[in-house]
Amino acid sequence: MAADNARHELFLMREIDAPTTKIYRAWTDPELLKQWFCPKPWGVCHAELDVRTGGSSFIVMKGPNGEEVENRGVYLEVVSNEKLVFTDAFTTAWVPSEKPFMTGIVVLEPLGDGRTKYTAIARHWTEEDKKTHEAMGFHEGWGAATDQLVALLAEI
Repeated sequence: MAADNARHELFLMREIDAPTTKIYRAWTDPELLKQWFCPKPWGVCHAELDVRTGGSSFIVMKGPNGEEVENRGVYLEVVSNEKLVFTDAFTTAWVPSEKPFMTGIVVLEPLGDGRTKYTAIARHWTEEDKKTHEAMGFHEGWGAATDQLVALLAEI
């Protein structure tokens, strides 16, 4: 990874006691994604996922006071059970978004014995966007969502 990319990245890395297939399914099945994607008390009330390179996603997060945040994006790369790359720089059909914020990269690497090295990266266009994401609680929020993902994986 080039140093230029790394300077605007935030990332989370964990070893998860689940196979890559289960984690990938939790990222790509809308009904499963709704159960873990946002740190509580927030949640996902709507998820449309066209998981293929060039496919779009539409996720609506709902806050505890009824506030809703819409997230539209496009999948840039999809490698089943290994990697997802998505961005909010485009909406459906490669229509540019008003303000691109980040590209997300999820890498799943099998460790053996049904365990997976899980790496989630948020790559930003600018240092300012990276700092904004940190201030929004990237580490706490993505960490809590990953904890929720792990709990769900134990049930499915």
